[in-house]
Amino acid sequence: MQQIMTRKGEVIEDAPFMRTLFNDRRFSVLWLVLRVWLGYKWLDSGLGKIGNPAWVQTGEALKGFWSGIVVVPESGRPAIAFDWYRSFIQMMLDAEAYTWFAKLVAYGELLIGIALILGIFTGVAAFFGGFMNWNFMMAGSASSNPMLFVVAIGLILAWKIAGYLGVDYFLLPVLGTPWSQKQAPAERVPESVLAPAGD
Repeated sequence: MQQIMTRKGEVIEDAPFMRTLFNDRRFSVLWLVLRVWLGYKWLDSGLGKIGNPAWVQTGEALKGFWSGIVVVPESGRPAIAFDWYRSFIQMMLDAEAYTWFAKLVAYGELLIGIALILGIFTGVAAFFGGFMNWNFMMAGSASSNPMLFVVAIGLILAWKIAGYLGVDYFLLPVLGTPWSQKQAPAERVPESVLAPAGD
């Protein structure tokens, strides 16, 4: 692993507790509990949406949510604090993107839940779950999203052990990581080169 150094040449190290929390297999039980809890929340939410035609057929549920959050009240604060995000949601409304985006949300929540519960690509699933939480918070829907977001960040940081008690135990050693360097097979030296000289 690459070391980070200051300008004076001193190595910046992780705090021992953080290194242990995010890398030690003994903490995989903690991450299992948090992972399954978060996965259940996503699974439950996704199943609720998939069973609702307003989400998976017409997209009217998402249209109603988006229509409510883009409104800027005459007094008080709007649901969306950032104008650029409000413009983005308004653009999605104008393009009638809710017809397909509602399905993406519903099935995305379901898949994130399944992946987290089973421990399949835990870090990736937690990233997409956290991204959805961030979008919900940007849209002004706090609810349980801040807590879910914090747990997702923890799972992302602990990706190496968060799925250790799950399918990742088998997947990660087989698939490796995209950034790992594959070792080139060692060149075979011909036996004539290895033979002693002079006989």
